[in-house]
Amino acid sequence: MIHQYKSHGYNIVMDVNSGSVHVVDEIVYDMIPLLEPLVNEGIKDAATIKAAVLNLANIPYPEEEIMEAVDEVLELEAQGQLFAPDIYENYVFDFKNRQTVVKALCLHIAHDCNLACKYCFAEEGEYHGRRALMSLEVGKKALDFLVANSGSRVNLEVDFFGGEPLMNWQVVKDLVKYGRSLEAPHNKKFRFTLTTNGVLLDDEILEFANREMANIVLSIDGRKEVHDRMRPFRGGQGSYDLIVPKFQRVAESREQTQYYVRGTYTRENLDFSEDVLHLADLGFRQISVEPVVAPPSDSYALREEDIPKLKGEYDRLAGEMLKRRKEGRGFNFFHFMIDLEGGPCVAKRLSGCGSGTEYLAVTPWGDLYPCHQFVGDEKFLMGNVYDGIVREDIRDEFKCCNVYAKEKCRKCFAKFYCSGGCAANSYHFHGNINDAYDVGCELQRKRVECAIMLKAAEQDD
Repeated sequence: MIHQYKSHGYNIVMDVNSGSVHVVDEIVYDMIPLLEPLVNEGIKDAATIKAAVLNLANIPYPEEEIMEAVDEVLELEAQGQLFAPDIYENYVFDFKNRQTVVKALCLHIAHDCNLACKYCFAEEGEYHGRRALMSLEVGKKALDFLVANSGSRVNLEVDFFGGEPLMNWQVVKDLVKYGRSLEAPHNKKFRFTLTTNGVLLDDEILEFANREMANIVLSIDGRKEVHDRMRPFRGGQGSYDLIVPKFQRVAESREQTQYYVRGTYTRENLDFSEDVLHLADLGFRQISVEPVVAPPSDSYALREEDIPKLKGEYDRLAGEMLKRRKEGRGFNFFHFMIDLEGGPCVAKRLSGCGSGTEYLAVTPWGDLYPCHQFVGDEKFLMGNVYDGIVREDIRDEFKCCNVYAKEKCRKCFAKFYCSGGCAANSYHFHGNINDAYDVGCELQRKRVECAIMLKAAEQDD
């Protein structure tokens, strides 16, 4: 499968099955779609292919240049870097039978929040249920469950999540201490992370977080008017002025690494590239601003007619990032970060985040769900930290959730980069985890294109 596109002066050719990416000149770019059907028909003889190409009309290049381009394309094909076969589909048949180990937990330390974000899927932290704070006992049982179900895996991840986890800060600290006590006896290493809106952030919390948290996610949507409109306090007043100086202090104290500011854009700010650049101008170097996922009935939900505008915003952002990088003012944008040389293993490329199998969410009272976006939906209640997984059928369903189980993914060039997208989004829009959220797919494909273009430009620097 080949995907070709032009971006910011680069002619980019992706060979999806091999993972190869090529920046080519105009004639090679034009030759590839002519040669692809011939190669796919099984024609291997170079002379036959060249003759077939020369018989095609309206090729605006001299014969000698055409022949050179054909040779170049066929050489890449011989090296397995163009027109490569799909060798992965049979691999997924082993997924259901593979041993499952849990490697990460999202601990819902607080089903409560001090903000009233308009797009919050957690309903101001309540998750379709009751307000609650996780007890130390439940948290310890969760870490015990993780250790017991992690097999021989050494490195384990725990995200302190909410609602707002700083509303239950003492339990966070106590659980970190307890987790550290488990490391040596069980040959484990915990990587703790924290997601916060910053309202309660102070020097004591920051000092502890810088010592114990491998990453901190800081929630901010961008420009003051955008942020305050969507992320107000319950009384309606904005939170921007309170959190910005705190977040700047976090970023500097962590030397601009091991954190990121994470925002959400909606139909209220389709010009979201301005919010990304605003965050960069505030001094942040690790930035993520992601599209809202909301039912069409919500006024701020993204719509199909917004897609052209949003794609243009990604292009504009990519161009501005190129410019700033050359000026020494570069920053990382989460959705444009891509690894073309190593990257995730095959299993990850096919099945994604591992929700429901390797990654689980834990409620304040100890219930287990496939991920935080399923919490509160009893159909996806898998068990609890006391009894473990009791609904293995749910786990098996998520085991088999992969790019080949989704018809929309099979012919998509981005499938090995997005790994089929978010199972929760698929379920909430289509009623099953093996579909795909269409607006999200369109934006994901654009982000992949921009990310690869930026990597190509990086090679030119």
